[in-house]
Amino acid sequence: MPPATQQPSRPLEFCTTGLCVPGKHYMVDTTPKINQILAMIGKEQYFTINRARQYGKTTTLHLLELALPKLGYECAFISFEGIGDEPFESAEAFCPVLLRQIARYVEKRNPESTTIWRNDSITTFEALEEWIAKNCKDKKFVLMIDEVDKTSNNQVFLRFVGVLRNLYLRRGGEESITFQSVILAGVYDIKNLKVKLAQAGQYTLAEGESRINSPWNIAVEFNIDMSFSAPEIATMLNEYESDHHTGMDIKAISEEIYYYTSGYPFLVSRICKAIDEDFEKKWSLDNIQLSIKELMLTDNVPLFTDMMHKIEDNKELKDLLYKTIVQGESYEYSTANPAMQLGVMFGILAKKDKMLSIGNKIFETYLCDYFISINRTSAKKNIAQARVSEIIENGVFNMELCLKKFAQHYYELYNESRAKFLEDECRILFLTYLRPLINGWGFYHIESETRDNERMDIVVDYVPEQFILELKIWRGDSAHKKAYEQLGKYLDSKGKDTGYLLTFDFRHKNTANRTSTRKKAVKWIKWQDKKIFDVMV
Repeated sequence: MPPATQQPSRPLEFCTTGLCVPGKHYMVDTTPKINQILAMIGKEQYFTINRARQYGKTTTLHLLELALPKLGYECAFISFEGIGDEPFESAEAFCPVLLRQIARYVEKRNPESTTIWRNDSITTFEALEEWIAKNCKDKKFVLMIDEVDKTSNNQVFLRFVGVLRNLYLRRGGEESITFQSVILAGVYDIKNLKVKLAQAGQYTLAEGESRINSPWNIAVEFNIDMSFSAPEIATMLNEYESDHHTGMDIKAISEEIYYYTSGYPFLVSRICKAIDEDFEKKWSLDNIQLSIKELMLTDNVPLFTDMMHKIEDNKELKDLLYKTIVQGESYEYSTANPAMQLGVMFGILAKKDKMLSIGNKIFETYLCDYFISINRTSAKKNIAQARVSEIIENGVFNMELCLKKFAQHYYELYNESRAKFLEDECRILFLTYLRPLINGWGFYHIESETRDNERMDIVVDYVPEQFILELKIWRGDSAHKKAYEQLGKYLDSKGKDTGYLLTFDFRHKNTANRTSTRKKAVKWIKWQDKKIFDVMV
């Protein structure tokens, strides 16, 4: 919905904590998305909005809450967050609490309503069915429940979902009347709550039992894209610019924010809030990168903390992320793979043209830093480190010297017995070497679109310089020439004429001869109209 008129006494601000409110916060215009959801409600559809943490679920429900009465609907917007676990211990405890929540909402929003939802004598699901039918008669009533997966014991809630299913299947007949639409919101899809219960040790799947819960099979798929596109981000920045007149290039800024965030709502708002409040409203591409670096160095960011808990709790997901980010493995998405399914559900992974990818560049860099940190604490993966003062002089980063020093230290590390290990870990070794050198002012990210098990492009921003590196594994002379061509095209896309190519050669030769030959394989070459610093180790 379009934000309301700004109140002069309280300027709008960017919100990164909880509900975004029109007239109080700068907000992306999500009117087309809200209209799509309203169309689903008009068709009497039931569905789940399951998206990752801080993905705008609650704000979306709030905007629906504002729109529904204008279209002749009654509604109740309730949440299971903060009500504790006791209501979910039995039907006797659950039914009165549910009805009190609905009643409080209706009584507060519509004091003149004659509907009486509150009834503490309803203590069975059979009685609950009858009460819902009575109160929904001759009404278009929409029930929205937020944070449906916040309870520790979801089995009672699943029985309530079964009640909704029974009413839904019988609606249209004279015997039962029910909600026009029911919208459930949470990280876990209702169909996957068994997964959550099993992970918490509260439920054991019987032999042959499906991981998918059947009570919610009446629901339609919710396929509305809740991420923000660059043009949608621009709607928020247009409103901001009309208030502050900073002179920003709204199109360029919106596209850059989208480039790093893939439109993840929290990340979009966090970058905007940082530039507005911490970077003196100086909207530049450099400050976007610096705000991201500041975010990733901030302790206790709930989104990152929650993401890491999920990764640490799931070894299969952790291994999948390592293979994808560090080793460049590519996978086709499969709903039969639990790690892939969870990664997408949590927003860490995404489906793109049937293939699996990391959700956004910020997550990718954050997770790469995480794997680098693990690598640095592992003695078997240690590599000698250049001094920062050698590589950075007067605030200027010397990428040529950085690569020369890395090659020197890599020669000292290499031996034939470790060849297989180094082939698997060469990329993480270089990133482990690079990160401490740029940690003061630098920022790097992996270019997802060009990463595979043969190639990884890394963009290093050390303001005001930007360096384009390609990491390759040696696959022969023709493949090496192709690497020049690939790097040249990528430099063109970035508007650069200088690039860096680091090739890891694992051909089996005598170690001494190999080392001697390699020390000569550091040179500048001219490729078409590009300069490429070519390093082979």
